[in-house]
Amino acid sequence: MKISKISGEVKEIFKKTAKKLSGTTKREYIATITIELLDGNARKAERVFGWGRATVKKGMRELATGIKCIDNYSARGNKKTEEKIPQLVDDIRAIADPKSQALIDEKGYTDDKLPCENTIGYILNRLGYRLKRIQKTKPLKKIPETDAIFENVNKVNRQADESQETLRISIDTKAKVNIGDFSRNGKTRKKEPENALDHDFVPDTQLVPSGIFEPTNDVLTIIFGTSIETSDFIVDCLEQWWEENKERLSHIYRGAGYKSGQWTAHQ
Repeated sequence: MKISKISGEVKEIFKKTAKKLSGTTKREYIATITIELLDGNARKAERVFGWGRATVKKGMRELATGIKCIDNYSARGNKKTEEKIPQLVDDIRAIADPKSQALIDEKGYTDDKLPCENTIGYILNRLGYRLKRIQKTKPLKKIPETDAIFENVNKVNRQADESQETLRISIDTKAKVNIGDFSRNGKTRKKEPENALDHDFVPDTQLVPSGIFEPTNDVLTIIFGTSIETSDFIVDCLEQWWEENKERLSHIYRGAGYKSGQWTAHQ
């Protein structure tokens, strides 16, 4: 059968089949097609199927002699920098080791011998020195008074919770919140979706949330302000919180710090 009698669809099948093969198997396949359909003409095989002439000729020689060529894939392409400069691996490892004081200037390399920055990064990755997040797993040193301090804090907390005239509160402020026409992945139950800005670079304003929590009563009050998180802001929040809750907490002993409706500092 000649190639002129083969349809285009069959030719595509030959080409796709060859792409799925590799090595000796592929060369024998394309050599057989070339001999049977193209009279053993490697140039025609290149023109019709796109197969390299050298590969076709090698395959036909393998069929004729019965000797198969062994492919040395590992020797192809550009070698790794570690193989070109073996000493570089040890030097990079010494520099990357956090316990080492080695400097690259001490290794005697010159700019023309060293690879680019990206290549150095690839070598570090292959050696296991990948970029990793710093983990907060290193505990602070425990001082001798630590247990006594926490024992005293827990004791005072228990006394405050048991006393009807004492109220224990927890105060905290959080990061500023941008206020504006922003989506923040919000949802609304409407027939048509709400439109919002895709970025919050220019907010209408910024609010600082301040929380006052009553552990005994399990009550949380959140107050928003426009100032920065200063001590004055926290005191203002405390005063506002007290004005809104003093009737509910009228049984709380005000002590020397509260006088005539205002808080005063202890001496």
